[in-house]
Amino acid sequence: MYEGIIQELIDELGRLPGIGPKSAQRIAFHILQKENYDATRLAEVLLEVKDKVRFCEICGNVAEQPTCNICRDPRRSPTTICVVEEAKDVVAIERTREFRGLYHVLGGAISPIDGIGPDDLRIRQLVQRLADGIVTEVIIATDPNLEGEATATYLSRLLVQPNLRVTRLASGLPVGGDLEYADEVTLGRAFEGRRLVEK
Repeated sequence: MYEGIIQELIDELGRLPGIGPKSAQRIAFHILQKENYDATRLAEVLLEVKDKVRFCEICGNVAEQPTCNICRDPRRSPTTICVVEEAKDVVAIERTREFRGLYHVLGGAISPIDGIGPDDLRIRQLVQRLADGIVTEVIIATDPNLEGEATATYLSRLLVQPNLRVTRLASGLPVGGDLEYADEVTLGRAFEGRRLVEK
């Protein structure tokens, strides 16, 4: 334990997701020891982000305007919606350059252990987006873990509608991975999603 403001800085950094006590301490001492580190700029950016960034009124993605860049883009197909858990998932999918539709960010996944149910997510807004019949396919791209699977199952049952195709992203073994390190769910998914080898 350090005294005073140094410990306060470490504690605040440690509240961030993915940053444990040792990482928080390293970051704090990096800020202290680097003479040319502009802590004022970091503080300004943090305040500006909290002030300017909001969530898109349509899809729930992060945006600096009422709607995000993707929802405003007329080149995106309005007939397909990809449902993801968090805004960071949108970025991951966009990096592939494979998807040209729209998104819907749930804001998490169903997790009874954490007290998160369907009403705590943006599921009602998703159903409202589908009401006009423009959307012909919903792609469920939740994480391939227990919570993501529960959310996908819930959505696939909820979204049964005529003229609406509900699909789930394929999952399986990662390229460069070893079978011995794959968990049962991943290996099972790999078997389910197997494809014919072209000759």
